[in-house]
Amino acid sequence: MDPPDNQRLAVLCGQFDHNLKKIASYFDVAITNRGPLFSISGIEKSAEQAKLSLNELYAQTKNRATLNDEAVYRVLRNVANGSKDERPELKIRTAKRQVKPRSKRQYDYVQSILSSDVVFGVGPAGTGKTYLAVACAVQALSADEIERIVLVRPAVEAGERLGFLPGDIGQKVDPYLRPLYDALYELLGFERVAKLLERTVIELAPLAYMRGRTLSNAFVILDEAQNTTTQQMKMFLTRMGFGSKMVITGDITQTDLPRDAMSGLRHAVETLGKIKGIAVTRFTSNDVVRHALVQHIIDAYDAVKE
Repeated sequence: MDPPDNQRLAVLCGQFDHNLKKIASYFDVAITNRGPLFSISGIEKSAEQAKLSLNELYAQTKNRATLNDEAVYRVLRNVANGSKDERPELKIRTAKRQVKPRSKRQYDYVQSILSSDVVFGVGPAGTGKTYLAVACAVQALSADEIERIVLVRPAVEAGERLGFLPGDIGQKVDPYLRPLYDALYELLGFERVAKLLERTVIELAPLAYMRGRTLSNAFVILDEAQNTTTQQMKMFLTRMGFGSKMVITGDITQTDLPRDAMSGLRHAVETLGKIKGIAVTRFTSNDVVRHALVQHIIDAYDAVKE
C-alpha cells in the first residue's frame, strides 16, 4: 500500500483483520500482510478483484477514520460487478441528512426522478427504491418545487389474514404505511413530520382513497405497487395534475395479489415503459444495500423460481 501509513493500514484491515477476512471470504482467496505489503493467493481473476478492492478501500482511508461493513461491502460489490464510480457526485439534501446514491442504478434512478414526471422503480427489496424517492420528495418540498407530498400504499396483507383492526380509519391503515413514516422520520425528524402531517403538507393514504382526486403541484409516491391491479394502477396514474411528479416502486416477484390477478406494476411497465416522459429503472440483487446476505437470499430464490 502506497504511501505506507500504519494508522490507515489499521483502518483498512479492521479490528482483528475483520475487513481482510470479509474481502477474502467474498472473493474466495487468502490474504496475508506484513505492514504495507499484502499477499493474495487464489484464482487469478478473484485475486485481481481482491487486489482492486484493497486498493480502493485503502484510498478511502485517507478521508475516514473507520470502514464499516456497509462501506466495505459496497466496494466489493462494485468491483465484482466491474463498475467504477466515475459519475459526478449527486446528493439529495434533506433537513436531517444528505443522501447519496450508492450504486449506478441508484444514481440513474435519482437522475430519472429529477428529470422525468413519472418514474417506475422496479426490483427486489433493499435496493433503496422507496427511501430515495422519499428523499427526493423531501428535497423538492424544501426547495418549494412542490406544495405537498402524497405517499400511497395499497392496503394488501402480506399473505396473512389480520381480521378486524381496532381504531378509526387512520389507525387501521397506519400499519401499512409504517415504512413510509420511518423514512420521513429519518430524513426530517419526528417534530417536523408531525407538523407537516397536521397541516396535510405530507399526506399518507391507502390507494383506495385516490379515486376521484386530482393531485396538482404534488410529489406522489406509490409504494408496494406490485400489489395493485391493472385497474387500480390506471386509476392512480390518471390522478396526476399539473406540476406533479409520480414515482411508483415495487418488486414484481413479491406480489400478494390472488394467483389469477395480474400485477398492475408489471402491466404498467410493459405498457407505458416506452412513452416519452416516463422512466423505468430496473434494480437487481447487485443493488441491494442491506446486509450482504440479502443479495444471496434474493439470488437463491430467483434460481429456484427459474
